[in-house]
Amino acid sequence: MASQQSPEPPPAEPAPTTLTALGDDLLREILLLLPSLPSLVRAAFACRTFLDIVRSSPAFRRRFRALHPPPLLGIYFDPDGLAIPAFAPLRRRSDPDLRAAVRRSDFFLTGLLDDDDDFPGWVMNDCHDGYLILDNWGTREVVAYNPLTMAMDLIPPPPDEFYDGCQGYYNCLDYHIHSPEEDDGVFRVIYACHDESRARAAVFSSDTRAWQVFPWSEALTTPQSADNKHWLSIGRIMNGFMNGFVYWVYMDEASMLLLNTTTLEFSRIDLPSYLKGQTHMFRVGKTKDGGLCIVVAIEFKLYVWLRKICEDGVEKWVKGHLFDLDDIVEETGGTLEEHGQFKVVGVVDGVVYFSTYETFEDARFPCWFLSLDLETSDIDVLFQKRYDSHIHPYIMPWPRYLVRNKACLQVEGA
Repeated sequence: MASQQSPEPPPAEPAPTTLTALGDDLLREILLLLPSLPSLVRAAFACRTFLDIVRSSPAFRRRFRALHPPPLLGIYFDPDGLAIPAFAPLRRRSDPDLRAAVRRSDFFLTGLLDDDDDFPGWVMNDCHDGYLILDNWGTREVVAYNPLTMAMDLIPPPPDEFYDGCQGYYNCLDYHIHSPEEDDGVFRVIYACHDESRARAAVFSSDTRAWQVFPWSEALTTPQSADNKHWLSIGRIMNGFMNGFVYWVYMDEASMLLLNTTTLEFSRIDLPSYLKGQTHMFRVGKTKDGGLCIVVAIEFKLYVWLRKICEDGVEKWVKGHLFDLDDIVEETGGTLEEHGQFKVVGVVDGVVYFSTYETFEDARFPCWFLSLDLETSDIDVLFQKRYDSHIHPYIMPWPRYLVRNKACLQVEGA
């Protein structure tokens, strides 16, 4: 009788695939599929491996930003008078991580203290790089506050020497904040003033806790009398990939004044002539590739101007795309008569934020707030709210803890 052969042993089960076995490059490709920056933050803190591969790769961070621009979390409305700026969050059912970022932060500014609870005197000077710059009318305190981290820094006043050497008179402008995301969490506060024809800047560093005063610029306009001492509008900051600018529009000239936030040098740029004295019609910003642009609202059209070097080698404003948005009623459900016209709120990284005009016609009625991507022409309806004076879109910054900087290494004991 033939002997029976013993059955073959079952094949060994393959070893389970671990995160380590996938490799950093493949894991980064997977993380690029996440829908938004808040989702990446949540994933990075799910395990140490994810956190390390995000922190260790500037190239990955650049790719993620290109695919998923920093999202709008909401808009601050800063009314004139004694009040706390109000925040209108962006509500998106499709992105629970974005909603969670708002819920777990202090966008309603409960961390701000005031000597008078009934009449708080905080005014918002700037909203940029995740920080707010606020000054208090009563106490004269100036603070830099990050609603996401709830970190607050008290900013001392500029030194008295800042105003030395002025000609005729001096007029204080405003505070602006600049915080390069790869710079170890250090931020700089920029303060400026002008006299009858020149401007001057001072910079406060959160690292040294000291002000640095820069020399007066050369003449930027013909000397203005004290009756016309407000010859510059409220300043606004624009950040690009390499550096940023603060700009002020001349009140009675078709020009704007630029302050480079890296070199701290002033320069003057002409504007299209028809924008002279029309500061309410337009905003200056940057495209996604970092180029200067102007967006002008006339009725229900948005006109775009781009700053380019022409064939003769001279840098000029060139007409860009015209967005005819008469069909906006399909998005809002209203009528053009009800909406009145458009008003540009801001231009940030190639996205235009604008509103309709209902509140300006009748304070009882809310405006629609919308955004337009200059590259894709996509329109997003944000929300309805009454237009309360000064508007500041809050864009989520790249979190410092997702960058392997010196502060991060000190915490980890590296």
